[in-house]
Amino acid sequence: MSQQTSTETASQSSTMPKNRELSWRVASNLFVSFRYAWAGLRYAFRTQRNFRIHLLVGTLALVLGIYLQLTAVEMAIIGLTTGAVLTMELLNTAIESVVDLTVKQSYHDLAKIAKDCAAGAVLTSALAAVIVAGSLLLPPLLQRILLWVS
Repeated sequence: MSQQTSTETASQSSTMPKNRELSWRVASNLFVSFRYAWAGLRYAFRTQRNFRIHLLVGTLALVLGIYLQLTAVEMAIIGLTTGAVLTMELLNTAIESVVDLTVKQSYHDLAKIAKDCAAGAVLTSALAAVIVAGSLLLPPLLQRILLWVS
């Protein structure tokens, strides 16, 4: 059985382009792997409005944290939370793309469930990020505002 599989793989690889034999062989080195990852980030940034919004809000939260002189741990928490939201948005984009590839232009209840659940994951992480940012940024921000007003 294993000889047959390796024979099939060998015959398939001769008909496939060199750069697309097997997925684990596509990235010939670490630099190429990073290039593919950056391509995914560029695609999400160019095509996904919500990714850009989450990136902007996360950047503003980090800048505000620096301005308010939050501790390193608080800044790390904001950074990790922002990263989690962006990661969820990337996964949502990937899931939507795979579902669209699978069902094409037709409607399917399971495709709707997959897309809705992926969007729900993004929403859940975004709401958690708002709670985290609010609990870390609001107290020192309100202190600054009260000092400025008085």
